[in-house]
Amino acid sequence: MAQVEAVTERIIAAQPDDVFDALADYSGTRGPVLTEHFSEYEVREGGDGEGTLVHWRLQATSKRVRDCLMEVTEPTDGELVEKDRNSSMVTTWRVTPAGEGRARVVVTTVWNGAGGIGGFFERTFAPKGLNRIYGAVLEKLAQRLEG
Repeated sequence: MAQVEAVTERIIAAQPDDVFDALADYSGTRGPVLTEHFSEYEVREGGDGEGTLVHWRLQATSKRVRDCLMEVTEPTDGELVEKDRNSSMVTTWRVTPAGEGRARVVVTTVWNGAGGIGGFFERTFAPKGLNRIYGAVLEKLAQRLEG
């Protein structure tokens, strides 16, 4: 099994603190900026950053659905880490300044992929699919914060 990684990045025309606060707001902002790929969204504990436990189903393709139960931590300033209790998947959101009134958001998702030919296809195509999904989430977040 090899580790699979998907990285998506976007500049948002908003203060970094505001962007981070919106991402960490699982009870308010996060649900509405998710795409149709996410369903059964439910905050089970907390709701604001560190200590949040949130559930969703992520349908990356018509046949690939992950049931996710994410524990949220904030290991460093400007960083949210979502660790899935149901798999090896970890998604890290990093928000850093990108000039006056702008924030850079980098979303990195890693997990232990399958072996063999299935693993080859997973390593080849899954990151592209996640890039599209998280790119759309960041687009919705930008629309909410910029306009």
